[in-house]
Amino acid sequence: MNVTEQTSPVLDNREPDRFTTALLDWHPWLPPLAESELTDTHYEGLVDRARAKSPYFMLLARDPEILGARTRSDKDIFYNIAGGLPRKERELAATAVSRFNGCIYCASVHARFSERQGGSPAALATLLETGKLPADAEEKWLLVAEVARELSETPIGFSEVHVRVLRQAGFEDAEILDLINASSFFNWANRLMLSLGYPTLPVEK
Repeated sequence: MNVTEQTSPVLDNREPDRFTTALLDWHPWLPPLAESELTDTHYEGLVDRARAKSPYFMLLARDPEILGARTRSDKDIFYNIAGGLPRKERELAATAVSRFNGCIYCASVHARFSERQGGSPAALATLLETGKLPADAEEKWLLVAEVARELSETPIGFSEVHVRVLRQAGFEDAEILDLINASSFFNWANRLMLSLGYPTLPVEK
């Protein structure tokens, strides 16, 4: 196999060397589809037409049916807020998981999302820098980050003990399910993104 013909060229712009809330770019190892190649089936898989500008989603669009299922699951877990865990805590879980798994790109995106939904910028910055929330963070946030990390480290270790602790702290069952869903989804999503490419610092213009 001629590797140079099968992969996208490595970019000159640097990879980030630390976790950050800064806006990052992402470069795929495999060539994504060109926007001119998209059909109605591809757009159906993208769900949001604006995602045609994203190299990540344009690479996943090579299998539009799976991308569509992935994106609809993502949206239901994070955007369906009629009940359950508030959006800022769902995004906190995604940030904690991404920090633990070493996905700099996902951690930056979801830390920003959590902050936009009312999450503490200082607490999120500490999480990105150290891998843990500050000790004086509110109890609910500490529990969300801890459970997200433990689900990432040893999924089978999650048990009725965790559920009991969360209930005692005031979490409703729908909130616990949202926490598990958000954490589990990003344990998968991180591995997909980390396998398909790498983050880069934006090119200065």
